Amino acid sequence: MPHPRRWRSAMLSDFAQSRAGSHVWGFQRPWVPERQLVADDGALVGELIRDWSGPKPVDEEAVEVYRRAMCVPSTAHCSIEPYRWMVRSLARPDGIQFNRRMKRPVRVPTLHLHGSLDPVMRTRSAAGSGEYVEAPYRWRLFDGLGHFPHEEDPVAFGTELVNWLKDPEPDR
Repeated sequence: MPHPRRWRSAMLSDFAQSRAGSHVWGFQRPWVPERQLVADDGALVGELIRDWSGPKPVDEEAVEVYRRAMCVPSTAHCSIEPYRWMVRSLARPDGIQFNRRMKRPVRVPTLHLHGSLDPVMRTRSAAGSGEYVEAPYRWRLFDGLGHFPHEEDPVAFGTELVNWLKDPEPDR
């Protein structure tokens, strides 16, 4: 996920990103997205995982785990709420406070992993999040992977994560 300010800027200024992330606009409705996510034992979750992945399919057992997890009470609401904070909550007092906090630079080392074929968060939109980080920042683009690199290629993802965690001086 890009930095929230980078993401919002891309959604508002880049028509291709706004179209690619159009699901976010639908998430602004009350109750409906949550009901859609849990309907038919989380069938929509499985569809989104399959549709948003790259050519390497996600293991079907993992898809079933995500579907079941979405059906745990309150999980659907919690999964939608961050997208609401990014849009409709901006005018509320707590949303104003959230937006103010997002203007502060990130001051912890950050690893940003992204799939080059992500159909909902375009690479161009995610890149550039480092400008909001005043700590070591590493960007890693996974060629041939989509929105779920941790599921599409868990070995490459895990290797990148472990190497970053072991690095005593993460690069900027």
